[in-house]
Amino acid sequence: MDFAGKTALVTGSGAIGGLGHAIAKIFVGCGATVILTGVDRARGAEVVADLGGGARFVRVDLSSVDEVRRLADEVGPVDILVNNAVAYTLASTVGQDLDEYDGAFAVNVRAPFVLTAMLAPKMAANGGGSIVNISSTAAAKAEPGMTVYSATKAAMEALTRAWAAEFVEGNVRVNAVRPGPMHTSKLVGALGPDLGGLGQAVPMRRSADPSEVAEVVAFVASDKASFMTGATIATDGGRAAI
Repeated sequence: MDFAGKTALVTGSGAIGGLGHAIAKIFVGCGATVILTGVDRARGAEVVADLGGGARFVRVDLSSVDEVRRLADEVGPVDILVNNAVAYTLASTVGQDLDEYDGAFAVNVRAPFVLTAMLAPKMAANGGGSIVNISSTAAAKAEPGMTVYSATKAAMEALTRAWAAEFVEGNVRVNAVRPGPMHTSKLVGALGPDLGGLGQAVPMRRSADPSEVAEVVAFVASDKASFMTGATIATDGGRAAI
């Protein structure tokens, strides 16, 4: 894949070992300039150093709509937007804290909505672009304790279809990638080293390495997927098949 001359904004990419880091690594390796985001400057600097050039870090709190707007203004026109940042809240409906509920929707749904609204028209004005939304198997499969998280990811898949139709005239493609259990530092921290046994629930009987999912994201973002828009691509070890 060739991303030479292209600029990509990858949200939630400011930590070593996460999906955003893996996506950024492929983009940089294929010639793109990458803008990373996160809330921790020190960890973001580690990712920039790991990528060895071609990337810069912007600290942003995506739960704040004012900061999301600032981010969109600061980065200017981009060719690729990957809405990857995520806030987890793991609770039953009865036990769900409503502040965490609001926070999850702010980061997982409202931030991508605002970024897309501000950046997609700039992409269209420059001849087109690609937006990739990171979903989850939880959008379509019930997972205990993931009620709110599941709802946010289902919302993103609905927005993917709507945006694909809305921005097609501007040659802006919008797709989603739906990973299954993935061995990232954030998920390990939330669910434990074995991801709560989720890896054993898929036909391939393991969780994914972030690099495996990142390869699919990069393909979907690339010109090799030029006739693809409005699609949700399962990258889940067969979870969608059962």
